[in-house]
Amino acid sequence: MFLDRDGVINRRIVGGYATRWEEFELLPGVREAVARFTGIFSRIIVVSNQQGVGKGLMKASDVETIHREMVLELEKHGGRIDAVFFSPHLASEHSILRKPGVGMALQARKRFPELRFRRSLMAGDSLSDMMFGKRAGMTTVLINPDPSLARDYPRLIDYCYPDLLSLANQL
Repeated sequence: MFLDRDGVINRRIVGGYATRWEEFELLPGVREAVARFTGIFSRIIVVSNQQGVGKGLMKASDVETIHREMVLELEKHGGRIDAVFFSPHLASEHSILRKPGVGMALQARKRFPELRFRRSLMAGDSLSDMMFGKRAGMTTVLINPDPSLARDYPRLIDYCYPDLLSLANQL
């Protein structure tokens, strides 16, 4: 299973970035959802665009610290994250590592050769997350309380749930 970070695992800061752990707020139900996913999926991988690094608003080490704390917090509640990949690139750089490019999926498969994208889910809250999933051959799940986006893009979005816990409850 692949998960986006901002807007799926933690509260998205509109117009800004979580630059330190104290600004990182897990969304309701995420701890429980990741704990359930841990019993279902052999690998749980977070993939996240973090262009705040490219903008010079934070360092890669700041993002890595947030991810380390996130993983520890989820583990305290019975969850597991096997790896976190992030792209520090600006959108204007058009890097394959930045979603919707599939670079982070390829990094994940290099680290975990047993991964089969056709048997994987990509849960995210944006069209770039859905494009990433489809380009890699995954089943896509839009995490958004407004299902209208899913109706507008039926070839891109396979399923839609209002939050991560709702998805976990359906598996």
